[in-house]
Amino acid sequence: MPIQMFMRRHFADIPVAQIDSFFGFTTDRSTLYGGRIYGGTELSAYDLKSMYEMGIGLRLPLTNHDASPEEYAANVPMLEKHHRPGNSIIVTNDNLARWIRRDFPGYRLEASVIKNIDSLAKIEKAAGIYDSIILPMSANEDEAFLASIGDKARITLFANAGCALTCPSKICYPSISKANKTGDKSLFRCSQQLKYRELLGMQDFDLDHLESLGFHRFKLLRARDGNITGA
Repeated sequence: MPIQMFMRRHFADIPVAQIDSFFGFTTDRSTLYGGRIYGGTELSAYDLKSMYEMGIGLRLPLTNHDASPEEYAANVPMLEKHHRPGNSIIVTNDNLARWIRRDFPGYRLEASVIKNIDSLAKIEKAAGIYDSIILPMSANEDEAFLASIGDKARITLFANAGCALTCPSKICYPSISKANKTGDKSLFRCSQQLKYRELLGMQDFDLDHLESLGFHRFKLLRARDGNITGA
């Protein structure tokens, strides 16, 4: 659906001025996509034009675990196409982040939740590469850890949580990387098929409390059918 309709249906209660960017696949196919299996265009050229007019940026999900110099070179035209102030790229592979930083300094680089940055040591390492860092959903429930973080302005927390909150292994992420790399969707794997875990549905976090702790950047998921996870 057009981006305006999508916003009205899923995020009508959020002021446009508070929306930094939207995550999604563009018309550009890429083997560097990750996070979820590529199934075609989610944000059309018209959507991007509308977003930019509203002051909303694009967040490219280049979160594939693996990235070669040859793949990066093949994706340079896409990176050139979307290189503009306000746009950002979510990355899992540190080498890919360094290449993008070198050639396209206008992008905001964000360390993906897939990196599972769950300690101060990991935050410090990522801070040397990325502009901002997405912490795993479970970090929201560890107030002592959140309080110990120094530069909270560079941290993104989840505003709500889906199945990843209770997942013990998150084997979906590397399997999605392989599926997007090869085009073979049958490579997808989910730990739910291997070991039972409780699915809590979509869980909302107390944003007022998290803001009182000094955090002001939040990633908001859209509930999928069945209310068991988000995208």
